[in-house]
Amino acid sequence: MQTTLDVRGMTCGHCESSVKNALESLEGVQGVEVNLGTGRVDVTYDEAYVTIKQMREAVEEQGYDVVA
Repeated sequence: MQTTLDVRGMTCGHCESSVKNALESLEGVQGVEVNLGTGRVDVTYDEAYVTIKQMREAVEEQGYDVVA
């Protein structure tokens, strides 16, 4: 499966790395592509292991907002 998260608050390479690492640490996440300019984060994942809610929470725990 693939989904796109709209993440607000990313302003630099460190922000991009924080979001990417948080998502990649979740079991079932197979790939993460972060576009710092647009705030879009494309996530490829196995829905048998991880939910979109878990992904949102992982990003929000890093201090960023995920817009529905």
